[in-house]
Parts: sequence; structure tokens; C-alpha cells
Amino acid sequence: MYSKFKSIFILFLSLVVLSSCESELDLQPEDNRQVPGEVLADTEAYKQFLAKLYAGLAVSGQEGPAGNPDLVGLDEGFSQYLRLYWMLQELPTEEALIGWNDGTIADLHGQNWTSGNEFIRTMYSRIMYQVALTNEFIRQSTEANLDANGIDGAERDEINQFRAEARFLRALSYYHALDLFGNPPFITEEDPVGAFLPQQIERAELFNYVESELLAIENEVAPARQNEYGRADKAAVWALLSKLYLNAEEYTGTARYGDVITYTENIIGAGYTLVDDYQKLFLADNDVNGAQNEIIFPIRLDGINTNSYGGLTFVIHASIGGDMDPAEFGVNSGWAGLRTTPEFVSLFPDGADSADEREMFYTEGQNLEVNSISSFTDGYAVGKFKNVDVNGNQGSDSTGEHVDTDFPLFRLGDVYLMYAEAVLRGGGGSTEQALAYVNELRDRAYQETANPVSASEFNLNLILAERGRELYWEAHRRTDLIRFNQFTENGIWAWKGDVPQGTTTASFRNIFPIPASDLGVNTNLIQNPGY
Repeated sequence: MYSKFKSIFILFLSLVVLSSCESELDLQPEDNRQVPGEVLADTEAYKQFLAKLYAGLAVSGQEGPAGNPDLVGLDEGFSQYLRLYWMLQELPTEEALIGWNDGTIADLHGQNWTSGNEFIRTMYSRIMYQVALTNEFIRQSTEANLDANGIDGAERDEINQFRAEARFLRALSYYHALDLFGNPPFITEEDPVGAFLPQQIERAELFNYVESELLAIENEVAPARQNEYGRADKAAVWALLSKLYLNAEEYTGTARYGDVITYTENIIGAGYTLVDDYQKLFLADNDVNGAQNEIIFPIRLDGINTNSYGGLTFVIHASIGGDMDPAEFGVNSGWAGLRTTPEFVSLFPDGADSADEREMFYTEGQNLEVNSISSFTDGYAVGKFKNVDVNGNQGSDSTGEHVDTDFPLFRLGDVYLMYAEAVLRGGGGSTEQALAYVNELRDRAYQETANPVSASEFNLNLILAERGRELYWEAHRRTDLIRFNQFTENGIWAWKGDVPQGTTTASFRNIFPIPASDLGVNTNLIQNPGY
């Protein structure tokens, strides 16, 4: 059935009126009206609707790479969910910077954004749009509506599972809102359909809501590793709960590291395994080359069926420039934008000459130091993600424009490190086991020469560095640095604060502002402190 999920993206906006102020903003939903009863008359329609919910993480509209967009008011290539999320998680950190001068994009790495930043605004809008879609699926799949549509038996059971997956996707987007914006507007399927001004929810209350939703569907989704690859199962729920609890102290003021231990142990016990070669995780065939046994929940991409200039199409093209050959990465061109900072390079022993095979810097013709952000050759390039398979063959799009590489949103390597961190933070578990998990990752990274972490080296500073080496450019770094108090008032890297050598910034930037455009029309919203 997943072939349908990758190729059928029917927009059910007839069922959705964004229950926020989006109709008043620059970004507006496209509206193609149709009566719900005409659309949801059989199970296939629910599959297509659910496909749209998953596709909301991967594409920007209905035709791709442009045409009939979900949101209008910004270049469609910029408005894709994964691309925006990646940018907000990576560009403000030492892991990535970009040399472009599109709008206010440079303000992300400089950490001097305002509430008018269009990239922050569009991420906020994309989250709210995704929530609205999931709300409508949940609203339309109630027992009463299934009765009215004459759906029963096995088909009804299948739709109930779809409904649980829709609740997972809503919880995922609300988790992103919780992490990025803290106190967003809040709508559920219980709210009326139509234009109204939603109330704002406090961060701790939203934490409780996301937690309650995930716990409610834990036994309603498919068992771990029993759903189709790319769809949410129980392990995906456990992974999101682990993320939520790992950051609970930041979100609510109360630590929940014991719960991290519980849910990471559940995942580890479900039969996931580390792929033998780290590079396989980031190739065009990572759904079949063995990496799928490590990936818990991917955002699926397909060079033919999910044409979009977002996601890894953006990351792969934008990280190629200078002397780099795009063909080696399975694409037709480089966009000369993304590189990394010397501070991140220094996380690897011996830098770009590290024996750690996770080090994938491209240095030929590149300078280590970033004297000019706009010059692609200032800063080492990163060759982690590629649109080629294990044999070097290009992905399915013969033009080399769009990529097949799935984005590993949750994977076992991250789970190992979450478990280890929770142990060190006093959550219980086994210190010996935690160290063993870290050294499993190190064994894979140092295949030629063993380089294990000793018990005396095993501390939180090691974990933060190891998370950087293992998970860089996988959209974790901003959240990690905040949890370790290294994002704003501490932690210095090139061009942070718009200073060449870097500087500290104010702690209010640990969360992004509510967009000024939404504040201007929704009188129920209060701006986050500092903005």
C-alpha cells in the first residue's frame, strides 16, 4: 500500500479551514471545495487523505516541484516542512551555515532574527497547516462518521489505525511547535470548523497534551516494525515520547529521565539493529540497503513521486559547490550554499583527517576558516547525504534534480545516545549498558582501528560531542545545544551573533518568536519574552 502513500497526494482542503489566523496572513491555504461525504465514501479515500498527511512532511504542494502549493506568499521551494525544520534546527548552530542572502536567511546563523523573519513565520505556518489537516482527518474518522459512511469490519479497523497514525503526526507537529515556539495557538478536532481566533497554550500544558496523545495511541498503532516502512508504528511513538521526556526539564521545569530509560529500552528491545556502514544511512537506497533496520521513522522522499525543492533535495544540492562534482552525489548541480564551521570540524579527532568514518568533510579547494559567509569555499563542505545507492548509482530521477534519499527523523543510533544521556543525568538504567551502546556506535565509526570510550571519559560532555559526531545535519543540534545550555549564553562558533569569531547571545533566543503577522490579527496571542 505504501506505493500509494508515495504517489497519491490528493488535497482534502475542502475539509479544512485553518483554525488560526492564516487567512489573514501572507501565507494562505489554497481552497478547492468538495463535500466531505463525496470524498470519504470508501476506504481508499481515507488512504489518500492519510497519504496527504504523511506527504505534508515531504512536499510543498500538489504538483511539485512547484504548482498548486499548500501555502502561498513565499517561494514554494522554501515553504516545505522538512526544509524549514532542518534550517531552524541546523543553521543557528555550529553544524551548518549558508552563504545565500535570500531575505533574512542569514539571520538564522547570526541568531539575530526578529518576529518578522519569513523563514520562522513559514515554519510556524506549515506546522499550523499540518495540524489543521490532521485535525480534519481525526474529525472525519469518528465512529459516527464511519457509521454514516457505511464503513465496518476490517475496513473500519484499518481506518481506526489510520486515525491513530494521524494523531501521531499531529503530536509530532505539536512537538515541533513546543520545541521551536514554546507557546503556540492550539486547535484540535474539538474546535469548530471555520474562522476564529484560537487560544494560546502554555508550553508545559502543550507538553502534557502531546504526552497524553502519544500514550493514548501507543496500543492503537501497529506493533514495532510491523507497519509499512515510512508509516508510524509503536516504536515511532516510543521515539517521540523519548524525545519529549529527554527535553522535559527545558519544556516544563521537571526532569523525566527515568521515562527516557523506559521508552528507549522499549525501542532497543524491539529488534532494531545498527547498519554495518554509517554511510548507508544517508544514501538513495536507505530504505532497502540495511539502513531500514536502524531507521525507526523516516520522512520518505522519491525522486519521481515527491518532487520538491525541500528536504534532502535542498540539503544535497545546497551542500555542493567549489571543486565538488555533483555527479558523485547523484545530482545534476550544486547550489553552493551549505557548509560547516571550524568549531564543528574540531569535534572530530584530527579534524578532516579523522579516523572516525562519520567525518565526511570535503576539503579540496575549501578553507577551514570562514572569513566570508557568502564565499562557498570558506568553511569545509559536508558530503554526508547523497542521492546514490551503495553501488554509486544515481537515484530514480534521471535528470538528477530530485532525490530518493529518505530522511531518518528517528533512528536507533539516536536512541542509544538518548539512553546513555538519561543514565548520566540520573534517570536510572545501567551505566555499563549505556557505555556499551556508545561504544557500539564507536565500533562502527572506527572500523579499522578501535577507539572505545573508557569509563573515566564517559560523561555528559562526551555525550554532547558524540551526538554531534553521530547525528550532525539530522536536525537535532539546536535542541541538543539548548538542553546542554550551549546554544545562546554559552557556546561560541564562527559568525554566531554576526561576529566572525562568534559571540554569545541572549537566552530568550532558545525559542523562536510568534510571527508578528499572526500577533497582528489574533488578539489571544502574547509574544514570547525578549521579542
